[in-house]
Amino acid sequence: MYHNRLSGCGISESHCEVVASALKSNTCHLRELHLSDNYLQDSGVKQLCAGLESPNCRLETLRLSWCTLSEISCDSLASALRSNPSHLRELKLSYNNLQDSGVKLLCDFLENPHCRLETLRLRSCSLSEISCISLASALQSNPSHLRELQLSKNNLQDSGVKLLCDFLESPHCRLESLRMNNCLWLHLSRLSSCRLSEISCVSQASALNANPSHLRELELRGNNLQDSGVKLLGDLLESPHYRLETLRN
Repeated sequence: MYHNRLSGCGISESHCEVVASALKSNTCHLRELHLSDNYLQDSGVKQLCAGLESPNCRLETLRLSWCTLSEISCDSLASALRSNPSHLRELKLSYNNLQDSGVKLLCDFLENPHCRLETLRLRSCSLSEISCISLASALQSNPSHLRELQLSKNNLQDSGVKLLCDFLESPHCRLESLRMNNCLWLHLSRLSSCRLSEISCVSQASALNANPSHLRELELRGNNLQDSGVKLLGDLLESPHYRLETLRN
C-alpha cells in the first residue's frame, strides 16, 4: 500500500492540481492521502476532486482536517465520490466550518449503494441536530459499512442523538465506535459542544438494547449525563449480548 502524508507541509490550493493529476494517472497506486493542517481552502479541494472522480483513483483514506474548508468543499467531494464511490474507506474532515448544509451534501454520497465508507470523522465542524437528521436518514439507507462515527465538539443536543439512535437500532447497523464527547472547545468564534444530558442516555440505551452486539467504543466525555444517565448505560453492560470494550464518560 502506498501512502502520501503531507500534513502540515505548507501546501496551498495551488498544489492540489498536481496531486489531482497524479490521482488521475493510470500508474498511480496511492491508497492514503493525508493533507490535514494545510491551507487548501474550497478552491484547492475542488481541484483535488478532479482526481478523486477519476476511475483510475483507488484512494482508500483521505484526511483533510484543519484545511479551512466550508460546505462548498462538501459539494465538490460528494459529487466526485458519487462518480467513484467504491474505494474510499476513511474520510476525515474535522475542524472545518462545514455546517449542517455541508453534511447534508456529504450524505448524498453516504446514501450511494456503492459507498463503502467505514470511518467518518466530523469533529468540531459547526454542526447541530440538523446534521443528525441527514446522517440518520443516509445511514438507514446504506447502514452496513460504517464502523466509526466521530461527531465530538458539535452542538448536537439530545434531539440530535435521538435521531442517530434510530440508526443504531437498525439490525443492519455495524457501528463499532461512536464519539460524541464535549470539552467546550473554542472554535470558529463560538463554543461548540454536544450538550448532551441524561435524555441522550435514554435514547442510546434503548437503541443499544435493540442492537447490542457490534458497538465496541462509546465516548461521551464532557456532557451533563448525570448519575441517572450513566446508570442507564451501565445496565447495558450486564447484557450477555453486549460487546462494549471502551466506555468513556
